[in-house]
Amino acid sequence: METEKTDFLIIGSGVAGLRAAVELAPHGEVLVVTKDVLRESSTEYAQGGVAVAMSDEDRVGIHFEDTLKAGDGLCREEAVRVLVEEGAQKILELIEWGAEFDRAGTKLDFTLEAAHSRRRVLHAHGDSTGKEIERVLINKVVSLKCVRKFPFAMTVDLVMRDGVCCGAYILKEGRMYQVLARATVLATGGGGQIFSRTTNPQVTTSDGMAIALRAGAVMEDMEFVQFHPTVLFAPAAPQFLLSEAMRGEGGLLRNIYGEPFMENYHPDAELAPRDVVSRAIISEMVRTESMYVCLDLTDLDARFVKKRFPRIYRTCLQYDIDITRDTCSPLHDGRGQDRYIRTYKHCRALCCRRGYLYRGSRGKSSCKQQSPRRACLWCKGGPGCR
Repeated sequence: METEKTDFLIIGSGVAGLRAAVELAPHGEVLVVTKDVLRESSTEYAQGGVAVAMSDEDRVGIHFEDTLKAGDGLCREEAVRVLVEEGAQKILELIEWGAEFDRAGTKLDFTLEAAHSRRRVLHAHGDSTGKEIERVLINKVVSLKCVRKFPFAMTVDLVMRDGVCCGAYILKEGRMYQVLARATVLATGGGGQIFSRTTNPQVTTSDGMAIALRAGAVMEDMEFVQFHPTVLFAPAAPQFLLSEAMRGEGGLLRNIYGEPFMENYHPDAELAPRDVVSRAIISEMVRTESMYVCLDLTDLDARFVKKRFPRIYRTCLQYDIDITRDTCSPLHDGRGQDRYIRTYKHCRALCCRRGYLYRGSRGKSSCKQQSPRRACLWCKGGPGCR
């Protein structure tokens, strides 16, 4: 077994892992380990946008209340307050690093999505927000000479000595490495692949949870599985996400008889929290004895739809669905555990020295499009990374 040493070991290369690498780089050598190429993570597939209270009509306090309401009383208010108060700073930071969010004239363009009472969701290239944020963070990481990349490598276990994490055992090209580090960050993403239908990439296999559990970390809120309400359901089609922004811009959910049904389940109809929408879709499928429901954007201007959802439009066309003229058939999508290791500062990345861990800003459900900003905030650093 070969032994390598670094100051900071980061396992995972999504927005959480990359942002942690940027933050830790001034303090020592950083090694980023990932199972695939650096860009392959759930971040790349995020479409809709990132929520932040920066528009003229919005206020941080309103965003705070919306988040607590969506969390159904199960959020930690301290975590939510940090999320909404510091979010704007992180967006401006991404813009400074080169992020190209969509604009209406000279102003940032905000849209409305589920559980938000104001237009506060920023998006990039229409429906490729995650890909744009990832591009910016990868470019930033690549520019830092003290950050090394370790792609196509599988983390097997953490190195534990007297209850303290000292690094990880990593398998690469058939060889086992013992990587020793002053601090180890688990930013391994979720477990979408345990579900029969998921839009998560192949690398989301829950192994980060197993690694943490074997090391003695406390697993918390495992019952809170994040379900995205809509994924493309068509012959030979991939598990392709249909963004919640499609409903935010005016798309309607209809059953197989063409009847809109969301008002029967929640007063906010298509803009209800995602857990409500997911249950409503399943209930309607059971009631009508069908395999799917339909998402209808045909009342929207075709030019607007093509500009706002270019990636979705092109993908659906490959399966003979023109979303400007046809209704597409979505089925709800099991995404996988979103919050699983109790953490010092309610984050998706776990700084492992002695790893203190708790439930944070999500609660039972969430306001849509908070995840990218949450990852940037919580991966700024913690007490175990000093």
